[in-house]
Order: sequence, then structure tokens, then C-alpha cells
Amino acid sequence: MNSSTATLIGILRERVEKLRSEGNLKEALHAANAAVDKCQQHLAPDLDTIDAFVSALEIRGDIHRELGNPEAARDDYKQALDQLEERPDRFAQAGRLHAAIGAAYDSMDNVEKAARHWLMAIDCFEREDPPLLLDIAAMANNLGFLYKANGQHDPAETNFLRALEILHSQLGQKHEETATVSSNLGALYQAAGFNEQAREMHMMALETRRDLFGEEHHDTAQSHNNLALALLATGDRSWARRHFEKALSAFEALGPEYYPDLEAVADNYCEFLRSEGENQLADVIGNRVRDVIGGQEPAAAAV
Repeated sequence: MNSSTATLIGILRERVEKLRSEGNLKEALHAANAAVDKCQQHLAPDLDTIDAFVSALEIRGDIHRELGNPEAARDDYKQALDQLEERPDRFAQAGRLHAAIGAAYDSMDNVEKAARHWLMAIDCFEREDPPLLLDIAAMANNLGFLYKANGQHDPAETNFLRALEILHSQLGQKHEETATVSSNLGALYQAAGFNEQAREMHMMALETRRDLFGEEHHDTAQSHNNLALALLATGDRSWARRHFEKALSAFEALGPEYYPDLEAVADNYCEFLRSEGENQLADVIGNRVRDVIGGQEPAAAAV
């Protein structure tokens, strides 16, 4: 690739990143198209031109994903992967592309192909020297979610545990990513009826989130609610009450963005109160939350 072509491609890539950072994705896509076209025009057997083409395709694929065009993103990522076939110096990039293809298939609800590409991503990350452990953990967590959503509890547990082991060794227990996977594993155990294990996972996630973020943070509030549900399942009803109250208080303070979560926590808490015979208090809390939310129609909650 001659120097003037390389300069133009560099300018186009800088423009793409600037437009993306500004949130102007449609114009960023036009700039990415120009970069891909220019790279393709000058594509040759040498590694420099191939690498420039692959990078341009990956960037354009990322923009397509951000724009909600998973099919177009998948096609760009696959074309980029074809150029990296049997390149031991590009295992990390190949793994990243497989991960992105998996995400595209996941957004298209194609579970089988999403899982296949995330497993291929893990294989690429393992073949790096040294292995890219945090990337492996991210893929294992994705696979855990995928299997859990499809009722496959055993492979979901295997992948969540792998992610948790890596994150615990690499980042420590007091890290937000470790807490996230602990919470994910707790939700899996709760769904599978392993209540004591769910309780411990949610307890660890809460302790970390409380230390990192404080009480008035959405992740901490979510963990309070999750732990409350786990405590109910293990018979610790008075302790569950305290965690419901903390979750409710936090989501009330967090504002409109978290109204769906507030409503979900209030529903859980009011159901608990009614089971305790405290119908009047349940009515008071339900009315209070409705007053806070007002006439808005909350979306489905994520707690």
C-alpha cells in the first residue's frame, strides 16, 4: 500500500472514530463505507493491506451493530474473519470478531450460532500467549446467560463458574465484574431451586457493590432485591424485609430512569407483606410508588 493511500485510510478511520464519539452514527457509517471501499481497491497479498481491510470491516461492523443492523454487522465481521484465516499473529482479533458475530446472532435470537461463535472466540483467546483470560471470562459469562435463558442449567453453571474463577483470580472479589458474575450465578441457582447457593452468591455480590458504589446505586439496589428473594426462599423472612426496604428506598431515590425497577421491587415487597398479613402496609407502599411513578407506563423491569 502506497503512503498516500495509507494516509487517506488513516484520515477516514480518524473521522469514523470522531463521528462515533459524537454519536453521529449515520455519518460515521458513510465514512466507514469509504474506508472499506478504499482498502478493498488496494487489497493485495501483503499483510499490511490485509490488516487495514480487516480493521476497516471490523469498525464498520461495529457501527452496523450500534445502528441495530445485526445482519450487516455479521457480514462485515465474517468477511474480516475470512482474511485472517490461519493467522497465528491475529488470534486476539479473530477472537474479537467471533465474539462480535456471536453478539449479532444473539440479537437475532439465533442461539445455536451465537453459542458456536462465542465458543470459537474462547478458543482464539486461549491460543494467545499468554491466554486472554478476561476475554475468556466475558465469553463464558455470555454463554452462561444464553444457556440459562434456554433452561440449560448445567452448561450455564459451568460457564458462569469459569467466568467467576477467572475474575476472582485476575481482579479479585472486590471488583464490579466479579460481583456481576456472582449475581448472574445467584440468579441461575435461584431459578434452579438451589436456594442456599443463590443466597451466598447474592450476598457476595451485594457486599462488593455496597463497598464499591454505596447504597444509592442501581446495582446495589438490585442486589438488595435479589438477596431479599433468596432469603425468603431460605426462610429468613425478617432479614428479607430489611433488604426489600433498602432496595425500595434506593430505587425511589434514583429517579425516573429506574421506575420499572422500582415498580418490580414494590410488587415483590407488597406480595411479601400480604403473605405476612400486612395488607394495609402493602396498600400504603403500593400507593406511594404509584404516586412517585405518576401516570407513566414503566417498561419491563430488569431486577
